[in-house]
Amino acid sequence: MQRFTSHRRRFVIAAAVALSAVGMIGVTGVPSASATVPPAPGGVGVVCTDGPTFNLETAKDYITLPDGNTAYMYGYKIAGGHFQHPSPVLCVNQNQQVTITLKNTLSRAVSIMFPGQHDVMANGLPANPEVDGGGVVSSLTNSVAPGGTITYSFVADHPGTFLYESGTDGDVQVRMGLFGALIVRPAGHADYVYGTADSQFTTTDNSRPGGAYNDEDFLVLLSEIDPYLNQAIEKQDAGGTSNYNLDNYHPRYWLVNGRGFPDSIADNGASWLPNQPYGALAEVRPQTFSSPNVPGGVHQYGGVARYLNVGTETYPFHPHGNNGRVVGRDGQPVVGPTGQDLSYEKFAIDIGPGQTYDVLFSWHDAENYSEANPVPVVVPQVANQVFGMFYSGSPYLGVNGAQPPGNQSLNQCGEYYIISHNHALYQITSWGVNMTGPITYMRIDPAHTSPAKPGCP
Repeated sequence: MQRFTSHRRRFVIAAAVALSAVGMIGVTGVPSASATVPPAPGGVGVVCTDGPTFNLETAKDYITLPDGNTAYMYGYKIAGGHFQHPSPVLCVNQNQQVTITLKNTLSRAVSIMFPGQHDVMANGLPANPEVDGGGVVSSLTNSVAPGGTITYSFVADHPGTFLYESGTDGDVQVRMGLFGALIVRPAGHADYVYGTADSQFTTTDNSRPGGAYNDEDFLVLLSEIDPYLNQAIEKQDAGGTSNYNLDNYHPRYWLVNGRGFPDSIADNGASWLPNQPYGALAEVRPQTFSSPNVPGGVHQYGGVARYLNVGTETYPFHPHGNNGRVVGRDGQPVVGPTGQDLSYEKFAIDIGPGQTYDVLFSWHDAENYSEANPVPVVVPQVANQVFGMFYSGSPYLGVNGAQPPGNQSLNQCGEYYIISHNHALYQITSWGVNMTGPITYMRIDPAHTSPAKPGCP
């Protein structure tokens, strides 16, 4: 489905230019001219790199930050492909034998650790921590030296959302970007988070062409950057020295899916973010129909948000006006000892370091307001209203109302927008520039537009 890409792109470029006028506070490298990545599929939602066999390489390059700075980063990439941040979302099915071969192109030993997976093998033997000559653990799992290759394998025996990340010098390498998301889909149920009936997020509406409705799977991968650490590693990789002290680690940037606002709401594969291919906008339609697959016949949820925290602090993510139902934590369904449903409704989702949450959400038109069933208040005249850039000019879903002369709206279809952001407010900044961190929106599209409008459902 065509979305509001062109309008959103103009908005994001204008905002990025305005933010860059704040000035270059940090001292970082210049992005390489070769940092070009073929765009990921447009639109929104999770972009999977499908397995179960993956050939990865380590890589280094630069990303763009919302205040106009750049940051030198590490990452895993598909072998022969291009650098990206965060690393690819690896998607497999339950009970598959997963094989991940890693070639190390960096100048330091690296590894991949798979929290939540059982019986991980490294080059055919059980993966184990490594110790140096003094008996001190040097890596939490088997590492590979510069120029070398290592193969990890495991059976994805349970569904859920997981991190994968470096187990070697994690205080540096994970913070430098050696991390990504691993999604294990339940066997035979690609439209469920787990195998449990309460975890279905894909629904069907036979009144729509093809029956498709709200097949929405979204990534909320939260991370942080201390640019002084990145600068120190860049100097070391260039053969220099640095006196950076990890005891002084202090993030100045916080990102969602490797981007800050307003870039976070741009489509996947936005052309001006060649190394940051994943957007964070969620897009759903109203859930008001019956479903035979859900007790009571009414399907309650239209999407799943997969929250992952790779940072060092708890991130309280805060979707305005929209509770979600937590159906899984750390790759485990929220069920009792005999399988009873213990999922629970929650507003802000507090994700601790290294944690993952699976949260179902939807939007319901509870009052069913429309021009035929108007809101029970007097709507002020246009001259007495303040119009936001996403407002359609009408309080009714699917209606584009009158706008003041010269007003530029990014609203296409009379859709609604609900902001979501990290609620530790100092974390929605870029070195003090407000409203530039882990902020995104949920876009609620009308179920149908009549007559049809370009770019609308």
